[in-house]
Amino acid sequence: MTETEMVHEQIDTIDALMAHYVAGSLPEPARVLVQSHLEMKPDNRSLVNSLELLAGEALENAPEVAIADRDGRLAAIFSSASPVPAAQTATRPENALFPQALRALLGFEAEDVPWRRRLPGFREYSLDMDGCEVSLMWIRPGRALPAHTHKGMELILILDGAFNDERGRFGPGDISIADETVDHRPVAEKDRPCIAFAVSDGPVKLTGSFRQMIGDLIG
Repeated sequence: MTETEMVHEQIDTIDALMAHYVAGSLPEPARVLVQSHLEMKPDNRSLVNSLELLAGEALENAPEVAIADRDGRLAAIFSSASPVPAAQTATRPENALFPQALRALLGFEAEDVPWRRRLPGFREYSLDMDGCEVSLMWIRPGRALPAHTHKGMELILILDGAFNDERGRFGPGDISIADETVDHRPVAEKDRPCIAFAVSDGPVKLTGSFRQMIGDLIG
C-alpha cells in the first residue's frame, strides 16, 4: 500500500470492500470501519461468511508449498497475543453510539470526542493512521457540505443520523464509497445531526459553482 492507495485494486462496491476485508488487504482503520459496519448491521455478515468459506476452500485446494523460515514464523505466531473471539467483539453496550471496534481503535466514546470546529455547523476530529486520514465528523441538521470529488478513496460509515447526496440516502450502519468518479454534495437530514467515521487515502477537490461553494463554506 502507498500513501495514496488504500488497496492495490479499485474498491467501488460494498461487495468488493467485503472481499478485501476477508482477504485482510485493508489498512487497519478501513478494517475497523468494516467491522463496525458489521456490528451495526449483523445481517450483512452472511456475505462475509460466504466469502470466508470460499477463501477456506481455495486454501484447501491450493498446492502445498514449503514455508520459508518455518521456525521463525512459528515462533512469531506463538509469541503473538491471542485473538479476541468473534462473540466478544460483536457485543455493543446499550445506548453506545460507537461500535466496539471503533471504540477500541480510538480509545473513547462519542461523548468524549475532542471535536474541532472546521466550518459553521461542521465539527471534526482527525488523525493519520496506517497511511490513511481517519476522521470523525459531526454535521448540523440540514447542513450541506461543499460539493467535492476525491483524489483517492474515501469510506464513510454513518454512526447516527443520515445524509443524502446524488447517489441516495446513507443512514446508520451504511457505508459510502467515493473516489475520483464520484462528485457529490452531502446534505445532513434535518431531524438530527449526522455523525460519521471516515477513512480516506487522498485529499478532496472542491467542485461546483463559486457561488454555491461560498454558500456551503459559510453554512
